[in-house]
Amino acid sequence: MASIPLKKKHLVQRSNFLAQWGMFFKQFVKHPGMIGSVIPSSASLVDAMLADVDWAHTRLFVEYGPGVGTFTQTILDRMHPDAILLAIDLNLDFVAFLEAQIDDPRLRVVHGSAADVRRFIREAGHRQADFILSGIPFSTLPAGVGEAICAETRSALRPDGAFLVYQYSAYMRRLLSAQFEEIHERVEWRNIPPCRMFTATKREMLAQAA
Repeated sequence: MASIPLKKKHLVQRSNFLAQWGMFFKQFVKHPGMIGSVIPSSASLVDAMLADVDWAHTRLFVEYGPGVGTFTQTILDRMHPDAILLAIDLNLDFVAFLEAQIDDPRLRVVHGSAADVRRFIREAGHRQADFILSGIPFSTLPAGVGEAICAETRSALRPDGAFLVYQYSAYMRRLLSAQFEEIHERVEWRNIPPCRMFTATKREMLAQAA
């Protein structure tokens, strides 16, 4: 089968890039509280956030707020052939955009809230997720919603599974500390603006004898 000419391939990639930026900016103007930054995440941030994922043993990866797929395609590129990526977004425009842009049977895009993650996982035929990634701007959510999402996320993860969160403020630290036993925080300076990255791991504590 003939390969795609280099020039044509470059034009396709450029077209996809422009479509992503156009959609991202349009939705930021319409719903600024739902999107953390006017600029999509950098490749450096994507690589840093996904660096510690055990791809060989991951069978269910969940992404909250995939948007235009800045992380989504990279996740699919690294995932096991038998794995599933469950992408949950409240924005119907983003859901339709992802379904039109990415043709991969491992991707399940659903419209809804991250607070219902356990229901979506059951509907996908799984019991728990190995990793859950989120770029939702938690500091702008209504009172109590962030806490509910973190509690549901912990329940949705398998033991030793991790909640990977990237944010532009330290607000998330308090929410994670209330639910997770192990939290690592670092900053990706090569992103505009610099971004805080949290890895919150679920550790099952052994019951202490009375």
